[in-house]
Amino acid sequence: MNLATAILIAYLIGSISFAVLVSRAFGLPDPRSYGSGNPGATNVLRTGKRAAAALTLLGDALKGWFALAVVQQHVVADPLAVGAAAVAVVAGHMWPLYFRFAGGKGVATAVGVLVALNWWLAAGTVATWVIIAGFFRISSLASLVAAAFAPFFAFFLHGMGRFELEPAIGVTVISLLLVWRHRDNIRNLLAGTERKFGGGSAGSPQD
Repeated sequence: MNLATAILIAYLIGSISFAVLVSRAFGLPDPRSYGSGNPGATNVLRTGKRAAAALTLLGDALKGWFALAVVQQHVVADPLAVGAAAVAVVAGHMWPLYFRFAGGKGVATAVGVLVALNWWLAAGTVATWVIIAGFFRISSLASLVAAAFAPFFAFFLHGMGRFELEPAIGVTVISLLLVWRHRDNIRNLLAGTERKFGGGSAGSPQD
């Protein structure tokens, strides 16, 4: 029962779409109706409201952290339940119950989960994102590379005896979900049409 409870609580928390809620509070259009159609901070930023985008990013990350904190402290600290809850909260963001299962790609929520699981894991993954984003100026590419490295960091920490196996497997599942949710971005990257920071595409020169 504790395992099922952990999964349910995490999924319901993950289903809270801050992109939609923050947009409503700021009087902005539904983020699913413009741009990429993705209810996330990057799409909200297309409105020009940086504060709304920042609050979306913060809210999505915090719900990932909060869901794991609730499960670990008030439901069960069993590694299997924690690993399953980690997947469930990200799945909730991607397929939210409250918003007709039309959710985002889960990057910010996944970062919040990693922070709750292990600070070193989160730091390594975020550092990977920053390095790739700094060099290539493509958010989706940075997210994909960071997602690929996160399981490596998790199993490395497990090998050092600083991380349980079940959460490491959970991180791997999350990474696979993130890659799958970025499948359109992958096609754009291969075609050289993915947008860079600043508005250009991956295949076009930048000013």
